[in-house]
Amino acid sequence: MPDPKVAGLLTDIGTEELAHLEIVSAIIYQLTRNISIDDIKKSNFEPYYVDHTTGVYPQAAAGWPFTAKTFQSKGDPITDLFEDMAAEQKARTTYDNLLRLIDDPDVRDPIKFLREREIVHFQRFGEALGAVQDELDSKNFYAFNPAFDK
Repeated sequence: MPDPKVAGLLTDIGTEELAHLEIVSAIIYQLTRNISIDDIKKSNFEPYYVDHTTGVYPQAAAGWPFTAKTFQSKGDPITDLFEDMAAEQKARTTYDNLLRLIDDPDVRDPIKFLREREIVHFQRFGEALGAVQDELDSKNFYAFNPAFDK
């Protein structure tokens, strides 16, 4: 990231995103720590249990494990900031979907908090995008990569 202020913002958001993963992992742990074999069988949790017992293993709801393929990076600040904004919107939508399915307030409240933070991150990424674009010599933002083509 050519702009040091934007680079700092990205570091701050990245650090907070790791904390989000910790919060979600804590929720999963709390929901499964006292689960019985009967509950596992009734809830369709068996395939997960066979592979991971009740260990927290990051994966999509459809069962796809988390990998580095999840990250999208082109090395172009404009492209990457748009991707960051899209990722925040996708996360917000996922939290919206979870909130439609969950009635337990002890799960809903932290999910609502995480959803709010995704909205803030989206706004900060938008501000960062504007800052990067404002520093360009050309207003044709898509003609070159500002981190590579000088």
